[in-house]
Amino acid sequence: MAVIQMNLSSRYLMMDTSVTVIIPVLSGGNNEKTLEEVYRRDVKYPTLYLLHGYSGDSTNWLRYTSIERYANEKRLAVVMPSGYNSFYTDIPYGFKCWSYISEELPLAMRAIFPLSEKREENFVAGLSMGGYGAMKWALRKPEFFSAAASLSGALDIVEIVESAEPEGKRGFENVFGDPSKLRGSDNDLFYLAENLVKENKTSPRLYIACGTEDFLYPANIRFKEHLIRLGYDITYEEGRGTHNWYFWDKYIRRVIDWIFSV
Repeated sequence: MAVIQMNLSSRYLMMDTSVTVIIPVLSGGNNEKTLEEVYRRDVKYPTLYLLHGYSGDSTNWLRYTSIERYANEKRLAVVMPSGYNSFYTDIPYGFKCWSYISEELPLAMRAIFPLSEKREENFVAGLSMGGYGAMKWALRKPEFFSAAASLSGALDIVEIVESAEPEGKRGFENVFGDPSKLRGSDNDLFYLAENLVKENKTSPRLYIACGTEDFLYPANIRFKEHLIRLGYDITYEEGRGTHNWYFWDKYIRRVIDWIFSV
């Protein structure tokens, strides 16, 4: 594997931003191959876009899980951008993080690295805020991904914002704008799921996992049941655990196995 920690000049963010990338180039299983066979220029790798949670950055998954080892087992490229505390949203008076993540980042990564452009070989996942971001990306751009996964995701963002304490609610206002306009918007996963069905578009396969002691567990159950009512192809798993890296390290491996299970 090759691990690249790079800085990218983003047009949408209007600043330099960090991205951590795993590319499955040379590994133990390739030792008997010639260098020409290992470093082939015509290979395009299946790709997982992996999003961090609130207060995190592009290095979190690499530092706190064994994602490099898990990706190596499947010959999977992994792109881990910094999304700041944006909830992967175009902030009304701030960074255009949604536009950067969903439009600019894939173009930049495919221009630099040998990544597949096929829908069936592109996937997205994330934890907490990143789980919300992964589901939003998949539901708003279903033509881009064949599978999407959320671990302990902030999936019922409307309820989370509406039930927040005044200080927390002000923070959400900075990200989403007027809270009264959040329900039924492009940042409301429940609305996006309904709208995709109404438009008769093909959804990616969806995976949701959450710890039963996690404070976001009720939100995950509500969204899971909403998807089932709408007829989505969804895999749901839960187990003992809270909002921590022990749970996410265990379940990101399950996500990768699930991605390649079809």
